Amino acid sequence: MRRIFNNFTKNPKDDILAGITVSLAMIPEVVAFAFVAGIDPLVALSGAFILGLITALFGGRPGLISGAAGAVAVIFVDLIIKGHERGLLLETPVENMGFYYLFAAVILMGLIQILAGVFKIGKFVRLIPHPVMMGFVNGLAIVIFLAQVEMFSHKNLVVGADGVKKYVSTYMQGTELWIMIGLVSLTMGIIWLLPKLTKKIPAALTAILATTAVVVWSGMDVSTVGSYIIEGGGTGLKGEIPTPNLGLWENLPIGFDTFKFILPYAFLAAAVGLIESLMTMNLVDELTETRGSGNRECVAQGAGNIISGLFGGTGGCGMIGQTVININAGGRGRLSGVMMSVTLLVFLLFTDKLIEQVPISALIGVMFMMVIETFAWSSFRILRKIPLSDAVVLVIVSLVTVFFDLAIAVFVGVIISALVFAWESAKRIRARKSIKTDGTKVYEIWGPLFFGSVTDFNMKFDPKNDPVKVEIDFIEARVQDHSGIEALRGIANKYLDLGKEIKLTHLSPECKELLMRNNPEFDAIIESSIEDPRYHIATDLMDAEV
Repeated sequence: MRRIFNNFTKNPKDDILAGITVSLAMIPEVVAFAFVAGIDPLVALSGAFILGLITALFGGRPGLISGAAGAVAVIFVDLIIKGHERGLLLETPVENMGFYYLFAAVILMGLIQILAGVFKIGKFVRLIPHPVMMGFVNGLAIVIFLAQVEMFSHKNLVVGADGVKKYVSTYMQGTELWIMIGLVSLTMGIIWLLPKLTKKIPAALTAILATTAVVVWSGMDVSTVGSYIIEGGGTGLKGEIPTPNLGLWENLPIGFDTFKFILPYAFLAAAVGLIESLMTMNLVDELTETRGSGNRECVAQGAGNIISGLFGGTGGCGMIGQTVININAGGRGRLSGVMMSVTLLVFLLFTDKLIEQVPISALIGVMFMMVIETFAWSSFRILRKIPLSDAVVLVIVSLVTVFFDLAIAVFVGVIISALVFAWESAKRIRARKSIKTDGTKVYEIWGPLFFGSVTDFNMKFDPKNDPVKVEIDFIEARVQDHSGIEALRGIANKYLDLGKEIKLTHLSPECKELLMRNNPEFDAIIESSIEDPRYHIATDLMDAEV
């Protein structure tokens, strides 16, 4: 138990103030993300409270802030829409069925994340190259931007010619559109200008309050949080302590068909959530010069999402923007995340009616500014300065993120980067040839011997025309995989079959063991010395302070 709560706080004052500051920055973003997914803001706030509290207490990175993030929200948009339509097709039609599918998908998402932590998959985030991260961020910004464009429309439930009910979007026009653009511009202008005057006031929260005040005092007839919820079939916000969502089990058709429907969304959300959380964790590691546990963070994120889904909250993950705010404000311990969650709960209980009056335009403005801040504009400047392969990866990941999804984009980027690396490494294999005084021909191998360089390695030798004595020296080389072992075994057998004497020098103990496992006779051709290299496998050591 003591280890779980290590690093709870070293500076209570800084952690408390940082947590409160982050909660103020969290509210507008969580509420805005709720509309990205088309759900009630209080549902998103409930999810952020539960997920934030659990990951703050049990996560692998003190100071990391988790909540209802847009990277996960955009994945569930399609699930909710299709879920609503499936609900209307039931024998006893159920409106807003998409929300029940959402909560079930969040629970399944959490289970997948826990499995990722149990099987220690968290360490593999270190394999994500920087161009992939930049492409991921750029694609995420574009996806969030496109989701905001959809907010310039009204969603109406209509009955088609075939009698099937479905939601149809109608874009704003005329005066309504211009008022929306004006209020969005006002919100963005305040967020841009206020930090230049003072940084003591949260810019996003101030912009939302100012835009709301303009709408309320002027009596403008614009779309608000309350009207948007009613338009979508809801009855308005109701602030209350999150309780287990019994309606999930009463209304959701439990069975393989439901599992098959939610699994793709849950898997993608789990993958994207872990990728963003672990990338955020790496960022905190760099800022604080400490090291967190990726696998422990996976389990905590999964547990938080499961409980959030059971209590009728949304899924989420680590949030880069809020985490940076927390670290910059002095939040280093787990108390900062706990304080953020408790403050969110206070808003959840006592500000529901105020949130209903917030105009949708204010939330769109907040999200547009986040898109501007999230997008890696420097990528345009460096495209011509980085290797062509990295530039291609950056662009491909961005495009795949927009047209497919975030998780596939990262996987594609990592695969392309790995193939490029393998190709470049394969060209580095070299063999320096020399003749000793006794007539022995020496091949001094340079570079990595692995599946990509096997072909070039084999072409370096001429068993038929080489002298009777041959030595292959690996002091400047490294055998990296099974393909390399087999290539070395094949070359040695070629010389032995020709009746020639061959010696293998400066091989690592692991390499010798693998060679002799199927060919015990190789013990006679392998020479050992104190200069033989020793390879050590990196382990995922957990920071003792986590």
